[in-house]
Amino acid sequence: MSLTAHIPSHRKPRRSAPKSALRAGVAGGVLSTIAVAGAAGPAQAEPVTQTIEMPTLTSGLSTAVAASAEATQQVALDLETQAQEDAAATSAAKAATKAKAEAVRKAEAKKKAEAAAKAKAEAALRASRSEARTTLSTSSTSGSTAVASSSSSATGSAASVVAFVQAQVGDAYVSGGTGPNSWDCSGLVQAAFRTVGVDLPRVSQAQSTAGTQVSLSNLQPGDILYWGGAGSAYHVGVYVGGGQFVGAQNPSTGVVLRPLSYDPPSGAVRVL
Repeated sequence: MSLTAHIPSHRKPRRSAPKSALRAGVAGGVLSTIAVAGAAGPAQAEPVTQTIEMPTLTSGLSTAVAASAEATQQVALDLETQAQEDAAATSAAKAATKAKAEAVRKAEAKKKAEAAAKAKAEAALRASRSEARTTLSTSSTSGSTAVASSSSSATGSAASVVAFVQAQVGDAYVSGGTGPNSWDCSGLVQAAFRTVGVDLPRVSQAQSTAGTQVSLSNLQPGDILYWGGAGSAYHVGVYVGGGQFVGAQNPSTGVVLRPLSYDPPSGAVRVL
């Protein structure tokens, strides 16, 4: 007895014939099917491949991008224009404010200058009046016998006219002035005669023919002196005696007392 007689064999038992036949049949069927499929394959139609062309978006996309870029550029331009307009408006407002302030400053300076000039003129006028009245007073008290005797020789209404015009010596000359502190030539003469109830014409032309014409060598206090022709006189005054007259001469001298030789008259009329 061999040593391996009792060791079981490890080989697989052979398959039975029915199972082998079944498997062979199945394999044969599969092969037959493949063969049939292979034979029938070439007769079948080939699959159709269809190419679908997608719409091209490049053109529309470019247009949209261009429109968007143009819109963005326009917005930027609008913003820049608005910024420039705002800056210009701000600059104009600042300039207007500055100009207004400068105008106000100049107006105030002009007003101050005018006030100073007015004050200076008034001071000069007061000084001139004071000087004229001082001169008149000194002349009267220092022996101006001719004037004193002539004034004393004037009586009644003539004396009142002479006293009135002498009281205005030193007042200002103003064209069209009728008092009480500024006169023109005919305004002074008219006001003097009005104190005695005589209503003379307003202008020198008419005053030069308002009375009886008298010779310059036969003057009396209270006579009206005129310069120019009778009826066309350009200046008038009042003879106060002693070879002197009072008249509102011009803006630089005002109302003055002067000898006839200072400005010889053309003629005279007597009203009183």
